Amino acid sequence: MLRVARSKMLPAVTSFVCLTTVGMSVDEAERQEPTSYGQDGYGQDRPIVIAHRGASGYVPEHTLAAFAMAILQGADFIEPDLVITKDGHLIARHDNVLDLTTNVSGKPEFAGRKTIKTVDGAAVTGWFSEDFTLEEIKTLRAIERIPGVRPANARFDGQFEIPTLQEIIDLAQAYEKFLGHRIGLYPETKHPTYFDRLGLSLEEPLVKVLRRNGYEGRNARVFIQSFEINNLRKLKSMTQIPLVQLLWIEGKPFDVDAEGGTLTYEQMATPAGLAQIASYAQGVGPEKRFIIPLDSVGNLDPSRATQFVQHAHAVGLQVHPYTFCSENVFLPTNFRSSSDPNALGNGIGEIKTFLSTGIDGFFTDHTERGIVARDAFLKNQ
Repeated sequence: MLRVARSKMLPAVTSFVCLTTVGMSVDEAERQEPTSYGQDGYGQDRPIVIAHRGASGYVPEHTLAAFAMAILQGADFIEPDLVITKDGHLIARHDNVLDLTTNVSGKPEFAGRKTIKTVDGAAVTGWFSEDFTLEEIKTLRAIERIPGVRPANARFDGQFEIPTLQEIIDLAQAYEKFLGHRIGLYPETKHPTYFDRLGLSLEEPLVKVLRRNGYEGRNARVFIQSFEINNLRKLKSMTQIPLVQLLWIEGKPFDVDAEGGTLTYEQMATPAGLAQIASYAQGVGPEKRFIIPLDSVGNLDPSRATQFVQHAHAVGLQVHPYTFCSENVFLPTNFRSSSDPNALGNGIGEIKTFLSTGIDGFFTDHTERGIVARDAFLKNQ
């Protein structure tokens, strides 16, 4: 049954991707053949390019089309954010608030599900994944999360289903056979403390699905990431898959806050904090300004680089910063192409600047630009 589903899925998704990639390639003059250098303990021979929610710069995020496009653009890893349904199925969404990325608000049969909940300490109004069964989720369709920035993506609103983690794995494994190389998975557990309090723990179903599909151990081409700490500590006792502690630029992990703790992300980014992370994780995913902060006018100056990467490497942690997007609105001032906030700027140049700090990989919404930046950087080493 699974092989039949895969065989039907791949041609349809691949055809869509081929049609929508026309005109999106970067300047051929910037393409370089990759340069290989020594493998690390995870079987990596170069910094990894992680497709942030798929090729989300071009297609609504967390859809099979977005993941397929990222794979065909050369992603080393694809990254699904995971939330859970009422009946315990892991699905790929940016958040458990469904109206941010689906057409649920236009479904009259679900009008009565709109409610107010407190999620990670904040009151949120909307429709929530944990109030829907998977069968109900499958009646919804994805929409672009930031149409103001990516209006072209909105033309696909309503076309794609909400995928389960298993469907994403099926897609990745089908493409592995089709392309002849491995494709990594980089799932993020969203709101683990919140879901745990509802009796819908994320850890057990995540490890179960991964193990059922042959993913186990440090060479499984999987990283599991979280902004919380207890979630990762629990996973450490359940699996040998490498874990990654995410760091936001301010505040503290929700589980720390919920327990009345004082540990902040800023403290976790210190040498002492990184050493503590290394006791339960194999990597750290910092907001990129921990590595190179912008100057007072928003320019990126490599001379302002911190010692974050060196300190993380000193305690054995890989470093995978986030998120590299090529629209001007997300770029440093000196990497923008024009005053149009939604036009594409020099995202390749920004990535190459960060690669010079020694990072081990990076998250990007524009996979093909990440590949060009990585390979061009290595060619000049």
